[in-house]
Amino acid sequence: AVVSTQSTWEAVVSTQSTWEAVVSTQSTWEAVVSTQSTWEAVVSTQSTWGGVNAALGNMHDDDWRWHAYDTVKGSDWLGDQDAIQYMCREAPAAVVELENYGCPFSRTEDGKIYQRAFGGQSTKFGDGPQAYRCAAVADRTGHSLLHTLYGQSLRFAADFEVEYFATDLIMNEDGSCGGVVAINMADGTFHRYNAKNVVLATGGYGRAWFSCTSAHACTGDGGGMVARAGLPLEDLEFVQFHPTGVYGAGCLVTEGCRGE
Repeated sequence: AVVSTQSTWEAVVSTQSTWEAVVSTQSTWEAVVSTQSTWEAVVSTQSTWGGVNAALGNMHDDDWRWHAYDTVKGSDWLGDQDAIQYMCREAPAAVVELENYGCPFSRTEDGKIYQRAFGGQSTKFGDGPQAYRCAAVADRTGHSLLHTLYGQSLRFAADFEVEYFATDLIMNEDGSCGGVVAINMADGTFHRYNAKNVVLATGGYGRAWFSCTSAHACTGDGGGMVARAGLPLEDLEFVQFHPTGVYGAGCLVTEGCRGE
């Protein structure tokens, strides 16, 4: 599990694929991860250049409350403020944890984790200068996070069902979820995974639009699984429209261009 600082679903997500079902099969550390694409493929995590925001204070004085203010303001005061507070408060420890896992963050001259300026960052609740808050691995942050976390996953009994497309949730008569059904994209066979716990980390549905920067796998399949199972979906209107994309081409210009 990793902590994502970009969404309110920051507690348990996986970086192996845009569309996936993470199925815990035992009370021990055994898990099955069903992935639409190979784990090293160019998916959303792999393509992320910029970095991860955390009020480490390595470049100047910083405070997680300033980070939280920027996040609430950036959401036009519509974001879940409890989730934002938790995310911003825990972000520094999560970045240090990633460093301890072996993520090769860029360094300042005195050896601290390098942090760059990004758009929408400020200090002193908007009254101070531009913040340098984004911990980065040069311009390959997502690539490095993906490989670091995959390497850590090998310490546990995690089976990766590569290029297995999860199609539906298996629902029990009492309304609980008992697993998933997935198709092997190589040979077309269907597979049933029974599970005590199912975690969905399915990304968004940006590819519903003509021009977007999302991975091609972001087509709403995870949300469709939930809807077909009769479970609720929340905040479907909150789709990120990136302000520095190239219309038509679907190319992304890093958010760093608005800070640096």
